[in-house]
Amino acid sequence: MIKKLNKLVKDFTLSELRTGLKITAKELVNKKITVQFPEERTPISPRFRGLHALRRYPNGEERCIACKLCEAVCPANAITIESEMRDDGTRRTIQYDIDLFKCIFCGFCEEACPVDAIVETQIFDYAFESRQGSIMTKERLLEVGSKNEQAISQVRLEDAKYK
Repeated sequence: MIKKLNKLVKDFTLSELRTGLKITAKELVNKKITVQFPEERTPISPRFRGLHALRRYPNGEERCIACKLCEAVCPANAITIESEMRDDGTRRTIQYDIDLFKCIFCGFCEEACPVDAIVETQIFDYAFESRQGSIMTKERLLEVGSKNEQAISQVRLEDAKYK
């Protein structure tokens, strides 16, 4: 009987509503932590794995030697490489595609590469509108690498002490 009476008093005085309003009032005076993206950016770890890029040597030649280790180590089979021998006896890629729908951004390709050709940048805000847009071709990968080489080098330098 007393339990029923207590429940009736709680229901009649709207105690749950008052408790909720008390929490809301406390939060009104607390400092807001909302980040206004894209105007404001939060810090990103040097080990963040975002959009892929192919790098070049300082003389402008692409680094990839078509060893296909990244293709072999990729658990999602997202990388496709085709290569050919050049006149000087070196092997280079003629096709290097990464399907971003398949990619799980594990970083194995980056770890397997003996010449630091493929890297995962800190770019996380990219979009594509079609299935063809999700496939990063060699030209697009080289373009991303060329545009962001300075940032890539800086991040690799920061992360070097942990490897």
